[in-house]
This record gives sequence, C-alpha cells and structure tokens, in this order.
Amino acid sequence: MKHNHTYQPKDYGKVAVLMGGLSAEREISLESGQAVLKALLSKGVDAHAVDVGKDIWQVLGRSGFDRAFVILHGRGGEDGVIQGALEAMNLPYTGSGVIGSALAMDKIRSKRIWQSCELPTPGFAEIHNETDWDLLVEELGLPIMVKPSHEGSSFGASKVKHADDLERAWRAAAEYDTDVVAEQWITGGEYTIPILGRQVLPMIRLLTPREFYDYEAKYVEETTQYLCPCGLEEIIERELGKLALSAFDALGAYGWGRVDMMLDENQKPWLIEVNTVPGMTSHSLVPMAAKQAGLDFADLVLAILDTCMSKKTSRAA
Repeated sequence: MKHNHTYQPKDYGKVAVLMGGLSAEREISLESGQAVLKALLSKGVDAHAVDVGKDIWQVLGRSGFDRAFVILHGRGGEDGVIQGALEAMNLPYTGSGVIGSALAMDKIRSKRIWQSCELPTPGFAEIHNETDWDLLVEELGLPIMVKPSHEGSSFGASKVKHADDLERAWRAAAEYDTDVVAEQWITGGEYTIPILGRQVLPMIRLLTPREFYDYEAKYVEETTQYLCPCGLEEIIERELGKLALSAFDALGAYGWGRVDMMLDENQKPWLIEVNTVPGMTSHSLVPMAAKQAGLDFADLVLAILDTCMSKKTSRAA
C-alpha cells in the first residue's frame, strides 16, 4: 500500500495540529501531536502545534489556519466538542464529525446502535447507585467489565470477579464519568482493526499477561505484545475487516480510526468500541498496522490529512 501523492505540500495551506487539551489523556495527546507535527514538517507542510486550552476559539480565529489535524484524545477532543467548534469556524479537520465522534466516545450508545444494526457486541447494562447488583450478575454472569462510558485509555475500568466488588468498581468508574457501563466479560483474544479512509489496515492482536488491555498494559508495561500480522487466516481477517467497517459506519465515524473487538473461544467476534482519534506515537497501533501495509509514519500522517481535503464542513456544504 503506497500513499498516492494527490496534493502538493502547499495545497494543505496552514495546518493547526491540535494536541494536548484538558482531558485525562493530555500527556498522551501531546506525545502523539509532536509525532504528527514532526511528520508533517518532514513532508514540507506548513504545520503548527496548537495546545488546546479554553481560548482555542481566539487562537484559531486569529491565526489564519486553513485546516486542522485533530490529535486530541479523550474528552473535548474525541467527543464532538472540538469538532463542533471547528464546524462553527468553517475549518476543515481530520477525523470524524460531531455525531460520529460523540457516538463513538459514548460506549453505551455505541452498543445500542450496534445492537439495533444486529452487529455483535457483549451484553451490557448501565449501572448507578440504585443498581441491584445480584440482578446484574444474574443478567451478565461473572466476571463483569465495569468502565466509564466516555473515557479512553481504560481509565477507571476494572474486571470484577465477585459480586461483592461491583459497587466498588462502579464507584471507581464513576469518578471519571456519571455514566458507567457494566459489560459481559468475553474470554478470548483482543484485536484492533485500524481504518484509513475506506481501507481496512492489517489487524493487530494484543497480548498482555494482565487481566485485560488496561492503562498499564497500554502505556507502562513492557510485557504487552502486539502481533501484526495477527495470525488469523486471511479469509477470517477479511470478514472481520468488513465487520469493523460496518461498526465504524453505523456510528457515523469518518476518515480514520480504530475498531476494538474480541474473538471468543469459538472465534465469534464481539465489538467493544471505536476510537476516532487513536494514538499516533511511535509505538501506537495504527502506525504499526500501516507499516505492515507498507505505509511509513510520515505517509500515514499525510494520508490522514488527505481525508479532510475533500470534506466540506457543514456550513460550507
């Protein structure tokens, strides 16, 4: 897979690389943002780092930017908020629009939509301080995955093996979000499928000795393994790629992203979530899959920027 150089560097105009932000994932976003900025500059693009704070309107308004590369992770950047601001300013940007971003960030609504489209996702329930924990266990079985509905990087997520621990897990997740989801535990392999434009990139299998692919496994531990190629038969990988694209489309996601799924012991797939602004550090998953497809990091970054070249914001449409 090669990147087709449709555009010259000057065609992109002045590009704001939106990074940092105010979410729990600020540090990771700054790291991703610097990698993206460096790649764009290496390709001759007039790119500038913009650390997104509360004054983002004024900063973007006075700086004469032509488009934005959104590399903000988590709330404020991945949930439709910055996308709405960019729409209002008529500034084209990379990645999903307001609705795709908001829905993908909301795990509960993602799952409801997938269910309505008859796409496979683990059973779940919204939980709160009046939840009947015994009834929940009856419905979902044990163990149960408990996580905030709107957080990334596995912040506040935990695996609960005993009914007595459910309330504590709910409280831990509720520190990050008022909406908390309990999800049926799927035993099996964890996979992620990056999407670029309409193209499905090679799948990655995630192997961790930890209970699940949590924050530690993602960013701290050296024991996490990433297999790309993922080891599945080509025909199975192709089918799962189609499923990932359907899941992506069902939420209205656009441009690029990553679909996380599990394969249970019978090789049945279960959709977990969609990331609309995945990590773009040197050890992130989308660059790893792109490399397997023959696309180096700088070309990948350019290909992502290309996805917003034909996209009109709603006001310009």
